[in-house]
Amino acid sequence: MAEFRKGASSMHTQTTAQPVEPIFGREIEMPPGWKYKSLKLGPATLPWYASPESQLILVSFVCFLCPGMFNALNGLGGAGQLDKDAYASDASNCALYATFAVVGSYLCFNYTRNFGYVVFAGVLLGCCAGILWAAQGAIMMSYPPEKLKGRYISWFWLIFNLGAVIGSVVTLGLNIDNTGNDGKPIGNSTYIGFLILTFLGACLSWTLVDAKHVVRRDGSRIILMKHPTWKTEILGLWETLWTDPYIILLFPMFFASNWFYTYQFQDVNLARFNVRTRALNNTLYWVAQMIGALVFGFALDFPNIRRTSRAKFAWVAMFALTFGIWGGGYVFQRQYSRNNLGDQYDWTSDGFLGPMFLYIFYGFYDAAWQTCVYWFMGAISNNGRKLANFAGFYKGIQSAGAAIIWRLNGMKKPYMNMFASCWILLAGSLVIALPVMILKIKDTVPVEEDLKFVDEDDIIGSKHIYEKSEPERV
Repeated sequence: MAEFRKGASSMHTQTTAQPVEPIFGREIEMPPGWKYKSLKLGPATLPWYASPESQLILVSFVCFLCPGMFNALNGLGGAGQLDKDAYASDASNCALYATFAVVGSYLCFNYTRNFGYVVFAGVLLGCCAGILWAAQGAIMMSYPPEKLKGRYISWFWLIFNLGAVIGSVVTLGLNIDNTGNDGKPIGNSTYIGFLILTFLGACLSWTLVDAKHVVRRDGSRIILMKHPTWKTEILGLWETLWTDPYIILLFPMFFASNWFYTYQFQDVNLARFNVRTRALNNTLYWVAQMIGALVFGFALDFPNIRRTSRAKFAWVAMFALTFGIWGGGYVFQRQYSRNNLGDQYDWTSDGFLGPMFLYIFYGFYDAAWQTCVYWFMGAISNNGRKLANFAGFYKGIQSAGAAIIWRLNGMKKPYMNMFASCWILLAGSLVIALPVMILKIKDTVPVEEDLKFVDEDDIIGSKHIYEKSEPERV
């Protein structure tokens, strides 16, 4: 490693550095420039602009305004259209995930009923979303130090889902008197509001800095390819399968991670509740997501338990939640079918509270699942390039599953079949992933393992990656 560090140090030009407060008893020097100056705000000191914390918050707000608004709209069931028009939402989402656009396509659909344009928008959104989520996953998993990865994931999920909560509250306010009995979809003003917020989120993405400029609190940097190209990044996916074949055991979890959205949004919320009650359920669903992310994110970073033990506890918790929550879902699903829906629930209806709490727990479960999957991947490596490949696999396989289930729903498959596919996939994927929890997650990732298959001449930032960083204390 001495030769590696010596060679790596030659990659960095000498600049006048600025000192910051001692970390772990050492004086850390920072690069010059405004991006590395902390801001004093009363007794608090805000992190510098090019810190992992600041960059995570920025990407969180991009997702808050873009996919967060999309989730708020999609969570209404049928994207706010009535049941007879759910085919447009099904087809658009199938196209979206098959390519993995704009919310304005639903505004257009309100006026023109142009089915083709909604599907085209789904294709366009899918192309853009694949890039956004791959980058987001890499930032969330590779930027934080080992002992804070769960916390960073929870911060992102809190801010991201806050976008869906606010969007849902807006929708609820605009449709509070719409019981769905007048035969009209949600108003144009709802779609216009989502469109404006999404545009602002797209503009905010330009404020992110390059990963090579990010410096952690201990002075360490991120492992990155020096000159990445389309070819090297595509080949990197195959290299990851060669060097880390165990990641295949997580693929079923990836595949299942968005599979259940279709059932929850279309076959529960849309099928069983009127417009204003769907908006209320949607709000509570995303609030529950925030709570789930907070609980699991901080539990996964609990300092007094070894990380290997936390991984096993997380698996047990998810297995118990899978059978507890989805077992309750089975009881509810037995009460109706696609051909025999019965009366839709309003929040004034008798018996509404039970289904409402089930929907809340569905939201909590989703956040717990996503947080755990990201944390499992982040616990395997600290290598930014490898984690970007993991995120690429995650979003690609996740989207393939989502494309299939949206299409199945568009084909009017029985609700019980849709439900059963969700429960079986979730439980089965947990069983398949168990060897990763037992054998591959360690209390800390050794430097040599992270850089085993990395050519010194192909990376940047290597001098500062581990030389100054502290291992996780347990």
